[in-house]
Amino acid sequence: MDYVTRVFQDLRDIPSQAWDGLCALQDAPTPFMSHAYLLALHTSRSASPQTGWKPQYVTLWQDDRLVAACPLYLKSHSYGEYVFDWAWANAYAEHGLSYYPKGLVAVPFTPVPGSRLLALDDRGRTHLLQNVLEVCKEQGLSSLHLLFTSPQDRVACNALGLMQRQTVQFHWRNAQFSDFDHFLKSLSQEKRKKIKQERRRVQEAGVTFQTRAGSEISKQDWDFFYSCYERTYLEHGNAPYLSRSFFQSMQDYMSDKWVLFIAQRNGQPIACSLITVHALGSLDAIAYGRYWGAIERVDCLHFEACYYQPLQWCIDNKVSSFEGGAQGEHKMARALMPVTTYSAHWLAHPAFADAVDRFLERERSGVDKYLAHLAERSPFKHGV
Repeated sequence: MDYVTRVFQDLRDIPSQAWDGLCALQDAPTPFMSHAYLLALHTSRSASPQTGWKPQYVTLWQDDRLVAACPLYLKSHSYGEYVFDWAWANAYAEHGLSYYPKGLVAVPFTPVPGSRLLALDDRGRTHLLQNVLEVCKEQGLSSLHLLFTSPQDRVACNALGLMQRQTVQFHWRNAQFSDFDHFLKSLSQEKRKKIKQERRRVQEAGVTFQTRAGSEISKQDWDFFYSCYERTYLEHGNAPYLSRSFFQSMQDYMSDKWVLFIAQRNGQPIACSLITVHALGSLDAIAYGRYWGAIERVDCLHFEACYYQPLQWCIDNKVSSFEGGAQGEHKMARALMPVTTYSAHWLAHPAFADAVDRFLERERSGVDKYLAHLAERSPFKHGV
């Protein structure tokens, strides 16, 4: 049966059950591709035309059944992506060409690998990507970029000749640790000693932690979290990507996906970190480190709030892995190990496409050497 293509400007025009049903069938589903999460980004105006993210939800239908879908954003900049193409944009500008608007299939502000092209099967996924490319060509976009893709996504991208790019993130794997001490015993003596020292400094500063999950996170907790989150951005001279109303939607519609670690001193909250959890209670449960902030400076508090508290929680709740987000070679000292992440790219201009293809070939060689270098610096005991 042939597909009918429909492009929507508003995600509310697509039934949430149909969208989430597709998402659940993919090889790498995450909470970030859910209908509620993407809709909250738009309705909170965090990712909206006003902020340079114009959504086009490309869908395939058979009769009244949704069989494939993805979010396509028409971007007027490259902020909030974490796969950097500023140099490509500058090269276009130097030759008098416009790089923006460009097309982007991704989750805004979310460097988490996962399924991007939601489909019932490989045929539908490839057909969906063909339609996304057609939309880009019809609208005169310079390029299309799919970020942090899954293996199934990459099959479709390879079939249509998109260029593949590799980057590196750092993820922790739970080797069925019984408790945090069991985890520490898997590390080299140097790394184990360093982590114990860092945790001791936080304890000696009089800092304790409370953990709240799901509906336990109150409005007051969310308000405190947002004040910390906002402060982190403002300290670096930037406005936060996500608005307070976005997190209100998370409390209202996705509260079961969040865990908040609140640092306290003298009975008052001074810092917090927020993680997202997928498939808690299953063998495939994954936690994602997302945001943090502090209103007081305490030595090593960032490490405790963003790594040691979440890792301890993951061990206690039998979560299989913890993904630490974009970049951060320092995470290896906390036993987050390098993994390869992928993106796919199409450029309309043939000469620039050839130049980028050559650049990516050199970059891949550099990434391979970098990974080989990191492999020599494992924090684990030999043989672990």
